[in-house]
Amino acid sequence: ALRATVQTLADGVVSEMRDRWETIEANKSELRDDERRSPVRFVDKMLTNYMNVGFIHILFPNALILHVAREPMDTIFSAFKHDFTPGGLDYMSEFNGVARLYHSYRDVMEHWDRVLPGRVTHIRYEDLVTDLPRMAPKIIEAASVDWDPTVLDFHKKKHAVNTMSTAQVRQGVYSHHIKGWKRYEQYLGPLLDLVGDRVNYDLRTTLKGYTPLQKEEL
Repeated sequence: ALRATVQTLADGVVSEMRDRWETIEANKSELRDDERRSPVRFVDKMLTNYMNVGFIHILFPNALILHVAREPMDTIFSAFKHDFTPGGLDYMSEFNGVARLYHSYRDVMEHWDRVLPGRVTHIRYEDLVTDLPRMAPKIIEAASVDWDPTVLDFHKKKHAVNTMSTAQVRQGVYSHHIKGWKRYEQYLGPLLDLVGDRVNYDLRTTLKGYTPLQKEEL
């Protein structure tokens, strides 16, 4: 009974994602019928998925779970400085709120690494943006999808982007924003205190087949 329930839930998730895909494709009037394709893989990049790793593992035991982790203060300050629509994210405009959220995120990820060791593939954001041509093929390989060089030209595509990252997506990958929070460090003392020891994140990229660049290669 449990296995049947899990399968039903998994099928429901896939069905909903396929329906969304078909809705989006149907609205692409510029595509000819012979240009429309069915997806080989689905990607769900919801930011709160870190809380669902166990559930994802049960429903989709073969799914690739990628955890992209950015330098802590860059992550926190990036969220803090955004002017989110009033409502559910009001706490992001307060030091206490963003610090508590960051600590809970780190607690949850440490939990998954303890109870499901090796299940999550960790990727340092800084490795990704400074070494995308070498890393991207390994990510595609891990997803069991054939490599397509146009993956590196994602910023040239005309797909609709409905997130806070719309402008960044159109610019491609850039690294000048790494350690960007340092420009405002003199104002962030109380936030640094709230983050405490977790201002450092000793995480290494665990993507199979990928070896990070050495400092002298950057």
